[in-house]
Amino acid sequence: ITTRRSLAQLQQALQELARKFAREEMAPKAAHHDETGEFPAEIARKAWELGLMNTHVPPEYGGMGLGVLDGCIITEELAWGCTGIATAMEANALAAAPVIVAGNDEQKKEFLGRLTSEPLFAAYAVTEPGAGSDVAGIRTKARKVGDDYVIDGTKMWITNGSIADLAIVWAKTEDGKVSGFIVEKDDPGFSARDIQKKFSLRVSVTSELIFDNCR
Repeated sequence: ITTRRSLAQLQQALQELARKFAREEMAPKAAHHDETGEFPAEIARKAWELGLMNTHVPPEYGGMGLGVLDGCIITEELAWGCTGIATAMEANALAAAPVIVAGNDEQKKEFLGRLTSEPLFAAYAVTEPGAGSDVAGIRTKARKVGDDYVIDGTKMWITNGSIADLAIVWAKTEDGKVSGFIVEKDDPGFSARDIQKKFSLRVSVTSELIFDNCR
């Protein structure tokens, strides 16, 4: 009973924190960002400082290790302030999830540790022009060359694509299996093009990602 009561209190505190942030920092500036498309870097930085981003990252890598329900409570409040800004911030959680689930300790320290040590953005790249989000239908390839993997293909509608410092990219290896690869924005052969004139969520960057012999 004590555990349940403590958890409920924590969730209520998170809800109140996120609600206050959405009301004071996001809602007053939402129209400006939606009209101009200006990325809300300063708002996101403040959210990061308050611990409202990267909430699922385990404590040993600098996060709070919150659960899915906790994340939903926070995101619901932030989305009230501005759905586009909330989408940009929540993309980090989507990108971090595969590393939390399946990454080794070295990958977790590098990928997750960077997200919690400074206000960086991450992207989750699975959707493709001809396959949508059907993982079995993706055509992006990854082949082994020496000790490296080289990726070729295109991803579409990727949130945070052009501003992300790190991306989780899904590609088919030569054995036909689908694997996730950690790609950094400066990796050779990687480029991004923003998709313009969206109907909504204009403040959230949406991009086409191109991998041309990306090592």
